[in-house]
Amino acid sequence: MQIFGFIIVGGIATVIDWTTYYIFCKFFLVSPYISNIIAFFVSVIFNYYASSKWVFNFKNNSFISFIILSAIGLLLTEILLYIFIDIMNIDIMISKVLSTCVTMAFNFITRKILLEKKEKL
Repeated sequence: MQIFGFIIVGGIATVIDWTTYYIFCKFFLVSPYISNIIAFFVSVIFNYYASSKWVFNFKNNSFISFIILSAIGLLLTEILLYIFIDIMNIDIMISKVLSTCVTMAFNFITRKILLEKKEKL
């Protein structure tokens, strides 16, 4: 059930992320790397509140840890975007989708291990 919630919340956050990224890249002509950072901030705020409400039973004061883990995910995404766009010459949206797949797995694993309260027996 938790993975289902993560998929739903993550899916909505991903749509927010990709839409923001696309708008800034295509309409405002902002670089993919800056657009990714802007999209990150927009989607991570939604993701924290939705994840804490419907997916994970976060420990108290987990917002800072959530942001730190998300920032590591952002760095991972930026590196992957660079590899896909600048080295492999892949389209910016395809690169965003590919990097999101890797980062999504990282996000679930790290949040599950580091941020979730353990149930007492």
